[in-house]
Amino acid sequence: MPMEHIADLAGLVEVTPESTVSRTVLRAEGARVVLFGFDAGQELTEHTAAVPILLAVLDGRLRVVADGRQVELVPGGLVHIGARVPHEVLALAPTRMMLTMLDPRVATA
Repeated sequence: MPMEHIADLAGLVEVTPESTVSRTVLRAEGARVVLFGFDAGQELTEHTAAVPILLAVLDGRLRVVADGRQVELVPGGLVHIGARVPHEVLALAPTRMMLTMLDPRVATA
């Protein structure tokens, strides 16, 4: 499809007490979008992605560590992390996050 629209990203994932939840909401040419809901204190321990990624906070606050740098990500901010760069994410408050995986090889399915 040449254009896809999601009217309310934040409404597609909930924050569950003491949990991290995720939901893929879009698979399109060149990208996949996954929403995460983190309760405060929940984390994704150090890992890598095979493709470049973009992280954006819909609401809440995250600490993102990658390549020896640490940033606090809040709504309106954006983090780009290159392919295979080790990174970790910690929720400093109940948070909903959008992960966009960028891959020109991805076709619609």
